[in-house]
Amino acid sequence: MDNKGKILVVDDDRLVLATLTHGLSQAGYEVIDADNGDDAILLARQHRPELALLDIRMEGKSGFDVAAYLREYCQIPFMFLSAFTDEATVSQVKKLGALTYLVKPLDIQQIVPAVEAAFANRAKAPSLAQAPAPVADAPVLAPAPTVPAPVVAPIPLKAVPPVVAPVVTPPAPMPTQATFEEMAPVAVSVPAVSSNPLEATVALAVGIVMHRHSLTRQAALDKLRHQAQQENRSVEALCDRLLGAQEVLAGLGSI
Repeated sequence: MDNKGKILVVDDDRLVLATLTHGLSQAGYEVIDADNGDDAILLARQHRPELALLDIRMEGKSGFDVAAYLREYCQIPFMFLSAFTDEATVSQVKKLGALTYLVKPLDIQQIVPAVEAAFANRAKAPSLAQAPAPVADAPVLAPAPTVPAPVVAPIPLKAVPPVVAPVVTPPAPMPTQATFEEMAPVAVSVPAVSSNPLEATVALAVGIVMHRHSLTRQAALDKLRHQAQQENRSVEALCDRLLGAQEVLAGLGSI
C-alpha cells in the first residue's frame, strides 16, 4: 500500500493509541505514536510528520502545550481528540488554530475520512506545513507558554460524532460541515453489566488483559480497577470501552 503521509498520534490512553495507530496504518499512513507530551515533541522534531492528532488532557504537557510547540517551532498542522467539549476547551482549540476537533469515543472508520480531508485541504490551501522549517535548536517547552499571537484560522472539516462502544453496526455516515460554535457536549450511554465483576463484560476484559500482559485473573482485574480509578470511571464502563476497541481492531481487516 502506498504511503499517504506521515502522522503523529499522541494519547496517554494506550488502548486508544494502539487502536488509532493500527487503523491509520491499515489505511496507508505512516504513524508515529507517543503517550505523553514530552515524547511527542521530541518525535515531531525528529520525524517531521505532516499532521498531528493530539489528545488534550494528559499528565505532564497537555495536548494544548504540544500544539503550541508544533505551531510555533515545527509548523506542523494538528487536530485534537478529546471527550471534553466545554466552552473553555473549545475556545482554546480555536485559539490555537486546530484543523478540527474530534469528540471521543472515536470510531477509526470515521477518523480516517477526517484525516484524508485534512490532507486534501492542505494540498488546496496554504497551511502551517508550508511555513519555513524551524531552526535545529528550537527549545523544548518546559512548561509551554500560552500563545497569544494570531493563529491560522481553523479549516472546517466534517465533525466526527461519538460512537457508543462496542461498535457492532456499520458506522454512521459523516455529518455535514460543522463549525466549532455548533459543537455541544454529547452524553455517552454505558450499557448495564452484571453485578459480578468476573462475569460478562468484565470477565471478557479480564481475559484480554491476562493474555496481553501474562497476568493471573486477579492481577488482571486489579489492573483494570486501577486504570478505572485513574480515569474516574467504573470498572464496568472501562471494560465495555476496552471490548469495543477490541472489536474495532478485529474488524479493521476490511479497511
